[in-house]
Amino acid sequence: MAAKKEDLKVVIGAGEYNNNPGWIHTQEDELNLIDITTWNARFEKNSLTAILAEHVWEHLTFDEGIEAANLCYQFLKHGGYIRCAVPDGFFPDKDYQNIVKIGGPGPFDHPAASHKIVHTYQTLSNMFQTAGYKVTLLEYFDKKGQFHVHDWDGKDGVIFRSKKFDPRNQGEKLVFPSLIVDAIKP
Repeated sequence: MAAKKEDLKVVIGAGEYNNNPGWIHTQEDELNLIDITTWNARFEKNSLTAILAEHVWEHLTFDEGIEAANLCYQFLKHGGYIRCAVPDGFFPDKDYQNIVKIGGPGPFDHPAASHKIVHTYQTLSNMFQTAGYKVTLLEYFDKKGQFHVHDWDGKDGVIFRSKKFDPRNQGEKLVFPSLIVDAIKP
């Protein structure tokens, strides 16, 4: 997934972060994952090389997630990808699970208050596969609570809340990991 000069790369729900210089950073009101009119206003179909969504897809139901994946599929080039990170439902830490649970821990303005799903590698993979993508797991916990990491390159999209980049996750103990996948349009 080496970058080329004509590559268009988009960060969905960028927030205040700019972990990916050279990418187009968007907010929900500019580019909504389930509103095609916002996409048509900015991009042509089959024009994007990469889409990065860090802690965005958990704010959609499973069905909305498929709808969003289908919409993104229309705008990705063949071989393009979505790098998606969400809270990991198999991370065996009760405090973490309380923070990321559906509806969040409160108050209403807490970022997790609008969580609609807590994905596992199975549900997230299934969602993207249903939309026609080939899924590569990058960082995730399995059903037994074992952490798995496959080598991935930040040049293809930095996920801050990861083993690779989050200072809280350096050393022996993970504190705030993410389930991270690349969903590739064949």
